[in-house]
Amino acid sequence: MAAERTLAAIKADGVIKIGVEGVFAPFSYRENGVIVGYDVDLAEMMFKDLGVKPEFVDTQWSGIVPALLSSKFDIIMSSLSYTKERMQKVNFSIPYADSSLAMLVRAADEGTIKSFDDMSGKPIAIKAGTPEEAWMPKFNEQVEKAKGKGFGEVKVFDSEPMSILALNQGTVDGVISNMTNLGLVIKNAPGKYALVQKVAGSSLAGIGIRKEDEELRKYIDEQLLAATKSGKLMELQTKWFGVAFDMPTTVPVME
Repeated sequence: MAAERTLAAIKADGVIKIGVEGVFAPFSYRENGVIVGYDVDLAEMMFKDLGVKPEFVDTQWSGIVPALLSSKFDIIMSSLSYTKERMQKVNFSIPYADSSLAMLVRAADEGTIKSFDDMSGKPIAIKAGTPEEAWMPKFNEQVEKAKGKGFGEVKVFDSEPMSILALNQGTVDGVISNMTNLGLVIKNAPGKYALVQKVAGSSLAGIGIRKEDEELRKYIDEQLLAATKSGKLMELQTKWFGVAFDMPTTVPVME
């Protein structure tokens, strides 16, 4: 294990280096040649008290964890989801984003469609080639068990915009995708849609930190908890995703 990179060392440098995948809007992406996004705003907020400037290192996703371990940067902020394999290699902060499956419904249906069970007998849309397409038989079985009848029909579309068009036209009553994608749809069309969160379990993302950098991990957790308590974290989520996430304040246990 390498020597710990302490807060004092980071403060002395005046910079904290952050690994991101700079093509992953709205987390981190380039606008007029500059990396912007949720990760950028949050990093600037978190490290303001430390008096250091975040420096973003655009990194290919497949190599982002090895790059962290070889000290190319200090932390990963790019919707790094918790997995058992990753947690064996790096430490994670508490959650800062949620990419769980959610369901988009028309705003008029917000009061009547609050879960998968409320889609019993109703048509639902998914995008072809996604993990949720393979999971639909299981979801349908759960609805059938709870309500006596599964989904009315599962319609598979080649793209998410086509699924949303079907929702607008009334040929489906719900669209399944991850929370961040659907949050952007709501952000771009205020008042038109509603979001049913966490329809099928939880998929959270945290900030990746080397295992030896325990002081840094504690600092990040403290900053995230403070931002949650003040409401500033939810404000950033609403700004970038169109919705605030309902997240736990502890690191999930991965079996």
